Amino acid sequence: MIHATDSKNTYYLINQKKGIPIVLIHGVGLNLTIWEPQLDAFNNTVIAYDILGHGNTSLDKSNINFDDFSNQLLNLIDNLNLKKIHLVGFSIGSLIARNFACKFNERLQSLTLLCTIFKRSKEEQQVINDRFELAKKSNGFSRETLKRWFTDDYMKKNPEVCKKILSILSKNNIENFLKIYSLFVNHKDDEDFQKITTKTLVLTGEEDPGSTPAMSKNLSKVIKNSKCVIAKGKHLCGIEHSDEVNKAIKDHIENV
Repeated sequence: MIHATDSKNTYYLINQKKGIPIVLIHGVGLNLTIWEPQLDAFNNTVIAYDILGHGNTSLDKSNINFDDFSNQLLNLIDNLNLKKIHLVGFSIGSLIARNFACKFNERLQSLTLLCTIFKRSKEEQQVINDRFELAKKSNGFSRETLKRWFTDDYMKKNPEVCKKILSILSKNNIENFLKIYSLFVNHKDDEDFQKITTKTLVLTGEEDPGSTPAMSKNLSKVIKNSKCVIAKGKHLCGIEHSDEVNKAIKDHIENV
């Protein structure tokens, strides 16, 4: 594993193997370490990085949008001289990946949208609005967050994983976190999905309350050349059921 920063101070970790690299984008409030179950799971080179304002990557802009995150990713892969990548985005990372795919589809060999959102109902939008207001009052996430991300059984059996996730969340710069979280909360699904022509996997957990199976199934109908897979678990199914999620991603990229 190589730890490094690019010319724009994006912090990343690369596990160099062979083949077209897989690039992993984490969710809001987290960092590249959530991809530990994926870093050595594939035959390809795997790159995980800290998005703007997270982990060891700074954020020095007062206003930010999804184009900023796409440009960050573009700069990273240009610095690494990567012509094509397999892109995997989780949660807000999936929205970054969608934005990137609409702008730079020619740089993608495949696209995986893990635990994404699409066409929230009025009730679903109100839930996330309320959650955002609570985050502003409590300065971030609480242990209740983990109950949306992991099943009760997993939390009981894996207290160290839960402790690690809470530690990551507690280290966020709250101003940056809320600024970026608001992008997720207020996202309007206004991408031009017709521009996404690369082979796409839309994958979520069967018990994910915020990125529901229905959302993934409906999004898959909109993105041509895509398929939907529903795995076990909740929002962090990539950790709780990593073997199943990794197999789905591996099957996807190997059949491009």
